Amino acid sequence: MEALPTQIVIAVNGVGYSIQIPVSSFERLPHIGQRLRILTHLVIREDAHLLFGFMTAEERDLFRLLLQHVTGVGPKIALAVLSGMSVPSFKSAVIQNDVTLLSRISGVGRRTAERIVLELKDRVGVAAAWEVAAAGRNDQESKVNDALLALLSLGFKQVDAQRALKKAQENAAIAETDELVRLALKSLA
Repeated sequence: MEALPTQIVIAVNGVGYSIQIPVSSFERLPHIGQRLRILTHLVIREDAHLLFGFMTAEERDLFRLLLQHVTGVGPKIALAVLSGMSVPSFKSAVIQNDVTLLSRISGVGRRTAERIVLELKDRVGVAAAWEVAAAGRNDQESKVNDALLALLSLGFKQVDAQRALKKAQENAAIAETDELVRLALKSLA
């Protein structure tokens, strides 16, 4: 096995396979010569068959989600996203509409970041919002996330709920969760 930060070559029954990997997977690779279990995704093009590898199923799932559901995102940008931030941080950025954070990733411009948020917001969904809530965010972010989850459980669409919460935050700089929900419900009515 050979290992570089963005590519590894593994030997399987005497054949070497070149696999492109995100930096996050490179950091978790075992020492050269040890057994390796890597999850892969094959991209077939006219001129090449490209193999992409991941140490966790979450990374591979996010890679596939970006490829299949975000217009204009190919394997190179999807790998850059995985190299630039962890899966939970990515989900948090999408849920919180943090285009600025996503656009800081090398190779991801503001328009691509906006497209990622727009096209993945409903796919990342409520489960990711629960993960964000459990990730130890600061007190105010936690209250806003709890208010978002409350509005989603009442049947409001995620986009509408976030818009109403943003408006509620403008009206009350620091508010409790129940007050944020109340202000957002007024805005949604």
